[in-house]
Amino acid sequence: MSAIPIIDVAALVTGLSEQARAVAGDLGRACRDVGFFYITGHGIPEALMARVFDSSAAFFSGPASIREAAAFSGPGGNRGYIRLGGEALDPGKPADIKEAFNIGLELAPDDPELLGRAPFRAANLWPELPGFRDTMLDYFNRVWRLGRDLHRGFALDLGLEPDFFESKLDKPIATLRLLHYPKVSGPLPDGQLGAGVHTDYGNVTLLATDAVGGLMVRDRSGRWLDAPVVPNAFVCNIGDCLMRWSNDVYVSTPHKVVSPPGADRYSVAFFLDPNPDAIVACLPTCISTDRPAKYAPITGADFLRSRLEPTYASQKN
Repeated sequence: MSAIPIIDVAALVTGLSEQARAVAGDLGRACRDVGFFYITGHGIPEALMARVFDSSAAFFSGPASIREAAAFSGPGGNRGYIRLGGEALDPGKPADIKEAFNIGLELAPDDPELLGRAPFRAANLWPELPGFRDTMLDYFNRVWRLGRDLHRGFALDLGLEPDFFESKLDKPIATLRLLHYPKVSGPLPDGQLGAGVHTDYGNVTLLATDAVGGLMVRDRSGRWLDAPVVPNAFVCNIGDCLMRWSNDVYVSTPHKVVSPPGADRYSVAFFLDPNPDAIVACLPTCISTDRPAKYAPITGADFLRSRLEPTYASQKN
């Protein structure tokens, strides 16, 4: 059995109630302990999730010209296709054995932040695949809403007003990331993984996986735990930004992906980071005489930039 709890978040999704406060308490315990949890009752249609995975597989298995036409824009925009070996989540190890496609918040062509080249504001790079854009935007908007629902739970658990985070997440640096881990055969160079050991950078990650598995989580004692696939559930984890916001009350947990030999693995991750101009400062309810503030205030954009740049520093995209 996994040590990662499974939490039904339906009460948070449908509105605040006494049941929602109980869910918030369950989330808080998971965030303080292992930093990972599964969620069910999330309301994302299974049919939509299936279309997302089908579209992802079509993108990665299709002609190389489709992927090349949507090549990665660089960490400043954080959109587009990242080739196999194009990043190292553990910068001290060999490049990850994965390829990815990043989709950010879809902005209107005349959006002032887009026109002004504001940090992490860029046009999405849509591949020429039927239905791809509509499917991904539908999914993006639904998991964005779900991520904000989770933040209502975090706020309740941390003694804040339920909508505390809403204004910090209404135009977020959010990334929907399609991931493909090709099958491997034979021994790998020392330390090379599907995804190297890392913590996530933002507030919370909502991950959907296929049935292949391979995700591993390091608990507080240093043991590596398998994160088994739970059908129709998201596996979620706290990122470094929310850990910083909570003054280390919540924990951002190292994890990695070990691709099983002889099998392709697909996953879909949604990373919810705050608005670029949101001020990430230690929450007043997380500061006390015994726990003074550990971090200086920083904007969401500056914090993410500080984490992204090392990931791509040694790679040529």
